[in-house]
Amino acid sequence: MDGNSIAPVSVVIPCFRCATSVERAVFSIMQQTMLPEEVLLIEDCSNDGGETLDCLYRVQALYHSRLNMRIYSLDQNGGPGVARNVGWEAAKSRYVAFLDADDAWHPRKLEIQVPWMESHPEATITGTYTQVVSSLDDPPTLSASYHFKEVSFKHMLFANVLPTRSVVIRSTIPHRFLPGKRYSEDCLLWLSAMADGHRAFLLKVPLAYSFKPDFGAGGLSAQLWTFHCEVLDTYRRLYQAGHITGLMRAILSFYELLKFLRRAVLSP
Repeated sequence: MDGNSIAPVSVVIPCFRCATSVERAVFSIMQQTMLPEEVLLIEDCSNDGGETLDCLYRVQALYHSRLNMRIYSLDQNGGPGVARNVGWEAAKSRYVAFLDADDAWHPRKLEIQVPWMESHPEATITGTYTQVVSSLDDPPTLSASYHFKEVSFKHMLFANVLPTRSVVIRSTIPHRFLPGKRYSEDCLLWLSAMADGHRAFLLKVPLAYSFKPDFGAGGLSAQLWTFHCEVLDTYRRLYQAGHITGLMRAILSFYELLKFLRRAVLSP
C-alpha cells in the first residue's frame, strides 16, 4: 500500500446479495488519496448459494496489494445494523467509516474528514453531503477549503442530515446500531449519541455517492410505510429514554406523517 498515506480508519461494509455492486464500492475505497487501515466486509447471510461470499473473496484477492481486507460471514441475516455492529466490534482503528455495498465515495473523502477529526477532538461524528450519480467517472473538483458545521440535536430530530454512507465516527463511542431495527437505525444511533453529549458535524460537500434515490427506487427505502413506522419507533425510543418530551414526540410524528404523504405522492 505504498504511495498513499494511511488513515486510522476501519471501513465497514455490510454485504447482502451484493455481488453486482460491492466491487464498485471497494474500488472507490482503493481510489482514496488517504487509504484506510482496513476494510471489513460483513457477509450478512445472503442465502444466494454463496454468490456474494465468492464475490467478496474475489474482490479481496483483486485488491489485496492495496487494501487490508477481512471478510466476516454471518450465520443469520440480521440486517445492515447488525452487520455494521459486527464490523465495528472487530475494528482496530481509531475511527470507523460506514459504506454500503451499493454506494461509493469521492477519492478525497477520508483525506478531508479524518484529519479534521484528528484536529477537532470535540467531534465524535462527522458526515458529508451525498449525491446521486450514474458512475464514478470524473468526480467533481473540490474547493481548497472546507467548513464543518455542528449539527444540533433538534435539527437531527427533523431531518437526518448524516447519511450512513457519509459518516466517520470515533470507534470508542459506546453506542451501537440497535439489533433488529432495519430502518432508521442510523438516525436512532446518531440521536442517542448526541443526546448523551457527543457532538456531530456536517461538511456541506458531497463526498459520498449513491446510484439511486433514497426513496422510491427499490430496496428497503421503497417500503415507505414500513420506513415511516420505524421512524415513529425511533421517536418512541427517544421519548422512553427521556431524550424528548411527549409534546416534541407528537410534533415530530405529525411532521413525519406529512413527509410520508409527500414521498408517497412523488414515488413512482
